[in-house]
Amino acid sequence: MKQALRTGLIAVAAIVAIGLYASIFTVGQMQQALVLQFGRVRAVLNATGEEKPGLYFKIPFMENVVIFDKRVLDLDLPVQTVLTADRQNLEVDAFARYRILDPLRFYQAVGNKELANQRLASFTNSGLRNVLARSTRDAIVKTDRGQLMHQIQEDVNRQAKALGIEIVDLRMTRVDLPAQNSAAVYKRMKTEREREAADIRANGDQIAATIRAKADREVTVILAEATQKSEQLRGQGDADKNRILAEAFGQDADFFSFYRSMQAYEVGLKGSDTRLVISPSSDFFRYFSDPQGRAAASSAAPRNPRGPADPSATTGSTTGAAR
Repeated sequence: MKQALRTGLIAVAAIVAIGLYASIFTVGQMQQALVLQFGRVRAVLNATGEEKPGLYFKIPFMENVVIFDKRVLDLDLPVQTVLTADRQNLEVDAFARYRILDPLRFYQAVGNKELANQRLASFTNSGLRNVLARSTRDAIVKTDRGQLMHQIQEDVNRQAKALGIEIVDLRMTRVDLPAQNSAAVYKRMKTEREREAADIRANGDQIAATIRAKADREVTVILAEATQKSEQLRGQGDADKNRILAEAFGQDADFFSFYRSMQAYEVGLKGSDTRLVISPSSDFFRYFSDPQGRAAASSAAPRNPRGPADPSATTGSTTGAAR
């Protein structure tokens, strides 16, 4: 009897525990829930903020709970080809971020996230094609991209409202030409850049040649002017030199004659294998026997009062003798 009572109490406790477990559920901070009773919606929890997240009860085996995420959800769209207003094919890669605003409508329209993603992808692709088909390639790529994305988002939101969904953000991550067109475009761009480079290089060569010719002309003019000026200065210096020498040596003709003879001896009597055949009584050696040059002068022909010829000329006359 006691054993049967104990078994009965354990069975009752188990049934109570199972019933309690089946009647309790929790709704998290980032969740919203629908309580369904035989398919009919009895309550919406944590959707509008009136019901707080926490612990709730339901009738076991008669009611069930459907949980939806309250956070922002992701929708990655496949790459699609869009024809623009200027007849250009573009490959567009986009994504969207959405959240469930009305869980009841969401449940009635699609029921789950997978089907909702399919419907949203269809709406977004349709919006992309409709909006981008009215725009040019440059507007899509450069000038009006932000405005176009805003228009697409508004268009998709109008359709997603019937699903209880709001599009939070929609972006085109990549807008590019198809692969078969990209090669031709890159080739044309390369050809244009090469032509521009050739033009720039040709202009540079022309400018360089002009600068080089101008520099060469200036060098020629400067050298000619410098040569002219140097010749003038050299001539003026030689004239001043001769004038100064004439004035200096004109003051003492005998000293000038002696000085010129010493220069002739220095040049003509250098140590070498040249031999001179000259008479000792010649006028060339008149200062050997007499520092005044009188002894040689008495037996020789009258001499030039300004001395012998230039040392180089004397050397030339003496070196003509036989070796």
